[in-house]
Amino acid sequence: MSKLRPIARVSLRWSWFVLLVLLVFGYLVAGLSGNRDSKFASLADATANDSPAADSDPTSVVNPIEESLRPSVQGVNLERQNRLASLGLDHSEPADWLTICRRLSLALVGNGLSLEEIRALEQIEESKRERMHLENLLKDQRFHHYWAERWSRFLVGTDGGQFVVYRRRRFRIWLAEVFASDQRYDRMVRELLTAEGLWTDKPQVNFLTATFDSNDGKADPIRLAARTSRVFLGLRIDCLQCHNDFLGNVNLGEESDLREGMQQDFHQLAAFFTSAKTNGLQGVRDGEVEYFYKYLNDDKQTDVQAGVPYSPELLPEKGKPRARLAAWVTHPENIQAARAAVSHVWALMFGRSMGEAVDNLPLDEPCHPMLDALARDFIEHEFNLRRLIRVIAASEAFRADSRADFEISPEHEQNFAVFPLVRLRPEQVAGAIIQAARIKTTDRESSLFLQLQTMAGTNDFVTQYGDIGEDEFNSDSITITQRLLMMNGKLLRELVESNPLLNASAHVRMFAKDSEQIVDLLYLSTLNRYPTPAEKKHFVSRIDCSDNPEKAVEDLVWVLLNSSELAWNH
Repeated sequence: MSKLRPIARVSLRWSWFVLLVLLVFGYLVAGLSGNRDSKFASLADATANDSPAADSDPTSVVNPIEESLRPSVQGVNLERQNRLASLGLDHSEPADWLTICRRLSLALVGNGLSLEEIRALEQIEESKRERMHLENLLKDQRFHHYWAERWSRFLVGTDGGQFVVYRRRRFRIWLAEVFASDQRYDRMVRELLTAEGLWTDKPQVNFLTATFDSNDGKADPIRLAARTSRVFLGLRIDCLQCHNDFLGNVNLGEESDLREGMQQDFHQLAAFFTSAKTNGLQGVRDGEVEYFYKYLNDDKQTDVQAGVPYSPELLPEKGKPRARLAAWVTHPENIQAARAAVSHVWALMFGRSMGEAVDNLPLDEPCHPMLDALARDFIEHEFNLRRLIRVIAASEAFRADSRADFEISPEHEQNFAVFPLVRLRPEQVAGAIIQAARIKTTDRESSLFLQLQTMAGTNDFVTQYGDIGEDEFNSDSITITQRLLMMNGKLLRELVESNPLLNASAHVRMFAKDSEQIVDLLYLSTLNRYPTPAEKKHFVSRIDCSDNPEKAVEDLVWVLLNSSELAWNH
């Protein structure tokens, strides 16, 4: 019996080893076939059924408009068509469904589609794929957290502020909860402008405490007025802090009766925030407006009363100062504030603003007709952000191809006759290359190890690549340093190598039936499209003729990840 016990222990150990191998094998196979029934309608094995998207006619597309959205989408489309007709501009045809789904992923979660997502969508009727993908993304925690970070930059910037009284991370998590709960935009704005309490207990208070570092531990009315005018009103009136507008750059008042911007306009807006008092362990509490300022060329300070730069009739006469301001900003008749919200959502969806800048919508200049139509629809449908996203995603402007059978000029892109070519932001580049190297979707359902690796890799890459900061929609060209980082960086090397546990380069080679399928799968996972016949022929021959097929596959992945196509939205 004593001799049998060691044998039994060895057998048990081998049993555990075999079980582990089977689990790893199952994970790898699942990487190609997928098993997330809760997220996708159905999935098929990645090594089978290659033909649906490849064989379908890319010009045979349908507009996936939900019936409840159809009047709104048609209104936006009509404004686009009228504008293009008035300018004598032709427009491109709709893009194929894979291109549109990639745009949606980049806009809402900051990376391209995974092969798992593509395979799931290919099992659905083509007319439903875009809508299915959009709805999946809107429910996805990646969307909630990604947009929370993008809006945090817009609302409080990227600076750390005073650690004792400012918690940017808590603010970002609160925003993620706002997006997850599908909260109305006007409610979010009111909570930000009227927040009271401790910055740790009431995360929205951090909108105020982000400015404590510049005003002796109190809310800085100057910075808050500048932030409010840009974020919630789409007006750049910062220059009015020091002097009246002498150059005609800032016109305020009523749209029908514009006037020169004055110092008073800025400081009366700032006065609302002097009511935010710091009260020790109670945090921020509402009080009275107390604001004195010496205007340019005046001999003494003026007792500044709270006021708004335009449409004063919408400002409630009674109530707490910041509550009055919040009511004015979110008033259904304050179309300028709704335009500012739509402008930011549009910029996140397209990667660029509709006009000159996302936060510059002058009152004395004609509003883009599509922006105005979306703003009025936004108000009419109770400031529903998800609905706004759905309308934009179904519009002809968002679904247009970036290519056309005519010469595309900057004017075509500026007026969205074609989908504009936009360079990905640093976090999108990082997200795109990390997701491209994985077969399965990298999200909060992934293993803890994979999540930590993704987070660390993204942060390091963005730091080296160059974080844009608050200027989210800077369109500067790629630098030599950024190109070198893509070619020789540590993250890219780790993602390209044939790692059988993590990387697509190894998974595809292990389970694809031939070189043609390897090329198909790698194109899908990196560029989210099938290769052209010429591309396929070239890379298949390179793999088949190579003395080291493993290295040839790694080289193909490196080439695709370094391609200009991956680094641009189109």
